[in-house]
Amino acid sequence: MTSKEPTEIVICPNGPLLVRGDFDLVDGDGEAVARSRETVALCRCGGSGIKPYCDGTHKLLAARRKAAQ
Repeated sequence: MTSKEPTEIVICPNGPLLVRGDFDLVDGDGEAVARSRETVALCRCGGSGIKPYCDGTHKLLAARRKAAQ
């Protein structure tokens, strides 16, 4: 899926990378990763169950860290 929009990457504080626009997403072997949206949220915390996409796990991890303090 591509659009004619330029690619934009937004770093969400303590959250995912939001990627919008015209881009291809590939895995470590260079194989295309399927996507159904023009904007995707990519996991940065490493805890997502649907990698490379974000599933919101970073919120749970932050709450656990805060509770442990």
